[in-house]
Amino acid sequence: MMNPARKVTALTNPEGRFPPMSGFIDTLNTVIWSPVLVFLCLGAGIYFTVVTKFLQIRCIPDMIKQLKDGESSESGVSSFQSLMISLAGRVGVGNISGVATAIAFGGPGAVFWMWAVALLGSATSFVECTLAQVYKEKDQDTGEYRGGPAYYIEKAYKHTKAGPFMLVYGCVFAVAMILATSYFLPAIQANGVAAAVDNAWGISVGWSAVVLAGVLAIIIVGGVKRIANFASLVVPFMAGAYILFAIIILFVNFSQIPEVFGMIFKSAFGAEQAFSGLLGSAIMWGVKRGIYSNEAGQGTGPQSAAAAEVSHPAKQGFVQAFAVYIDTLFVCSATAFIIISTDMYKVFENESEDGPVRYAGAIPDDIAVGPGYVQHGLDTLLSGFGPTFIAIAIAFFAFTTVLAYYYMAEVNLTYFNRWIKNKVARRTLVWVLRVLLVGSVVIGATSTPGAAWALGDIGVGATAWLNIIAILFLQIPALKCLKDYSAQKKAGKDPQFDPEALGIKNAEFWVERKLAREEAAQKAIAQDAPLQGK
Repeated sequence: MMNPARKVTALTNPEGRFPPMSGFIDTLNTVIWSPVLVFLCLGAGIYFTVVTKFLQIRCIPDMIKQLKDGESSESGVSSFQSLMISLAGRVGVGNISGVATAIAFGGPGAVFWMWAVALLGSATSFVECTLAQVYKEKDQDTGEYRGGPAYYIEKAYKHTKAGPFMLVYGCVFAVAMILATSYFLPAIQANGVAAAVDNAWGISVGWSAVVLAGVLAIIIVGGVKRIANFASLVVPFMAGAYILFAIIILFVNFSQIPEVFGMIFKSAFGAEQAFSGLLGSAIMWGVKRGIYSNEAGQGTGPQSAAAAEVSHPAKQGFVQAFAVYIDTLFVCSATAFIIISTDMYKVFENESEDGPVRYAGAIPDDIAVGPGYVQHGLDTLLSGFGPTFIAIAIAFFAFTTVLAYYYMAEVNLTYFNRWIKNKVARRTLVWVLRVLLVGSVVIGATSTPGAAWALGDIGVGATAWLNIIAILFLQIPALKCLKDYSAQKKAGKDPQFDPEALGIKNAEFWVERKLAREEAAQKAIAQDAPLQGK
């Protein structure tokens, strides 16, 4: 996962370290985001790749087909719109500064290991997002589909003796996600936008705060459909433009293409002399940044996955599996190609800017690790263009990430609202959440985030632990869905989901959907019968 608190680290804290904070928060953050979490995510990716028989490769046609053919409804958004909401959170500033950091401390070989972990993470993303579809519900107030880790953690074993424990488990997840995404993380993103705009054009942070808060308020009051429509418009544009400039730079330096790929592959296995001895760092930084970036298994993607209108949970699982490719294989690779092909980077030993310089490159000595690498790479194409373009990219990336944060927070608030009988009270809580988030953006844009860096990291890190462990125990329904989808497709059918036929319990939405479809079919037959008699 893209460590949310580190998405904009390089903007307000160029050294990539957290600002001063209390010892307790610092210690807790270090424990949560220890290498154990990295290896847990990596291990889950390997395991799900094996048990799904490499679905991330063999099912690519299904991914593309669902993106093309997906439909929306009054209750749900299309598969494409759901993907855009997910990518709004996945594609962030970490795709710029995170990749630069990986190259600086792990060498070009770190890029290969980012690719590898994306390939593995795609299978994990399928499992968690399929589960989100299986156990989704309708919002009693808006009629929109709601789902995610809190929902499937509670419902998968609701019929067993473990039910009460899993209910508490789901509540803990929802609380952690709400705290992180409603206040701490939006403030950090807003601070990054304000800093980038100020650095590029000298616009005061006050004006940035007003504009950000105003646009955000207009979008979020429109609910999931307005968020989906905005994300569908902005995310493809911003990601496409970024990738396009990377391709242009790569072909401007056409003669270096074999060298760039050769350096990445050789460095990945310690075969490049300039980066010999950095194999361990290349693997660790590539894996860490890959996991932080693609968010597979971290519990953030399932919320948007549940919002989609599909006839079978596996369909949206395929779509969200493809999201990992877009984030890491396309956007992160674009950053890597800009940096490496233009030689605008340094590689440090001891995984620190304070360590000896292993490779100096062509980057000026006073440029800190982070967006500056990409800015100077773009400047080789058009002098003076780099800072402006990166500021625009950061502004779009960070703003859409805030939108994704709000959506995650609202979904998890709705999880608790299910138990509040008074509609006015439920809607009041939603409006409190909206005011809190808009206020967070204003405060974040006009001040130094401070401890929010660590607190946000702790919140999302906690959800990562909770979710990855949960899906390892809850995987069976997702695997049943995959098998059922494949069998129906092989029989020439458009897969339709029947949880009762598969022995999946507590999937109430799908049972009701099945009954409604059967009732509609019977009515159609009854209406047609008199006509046939005549």
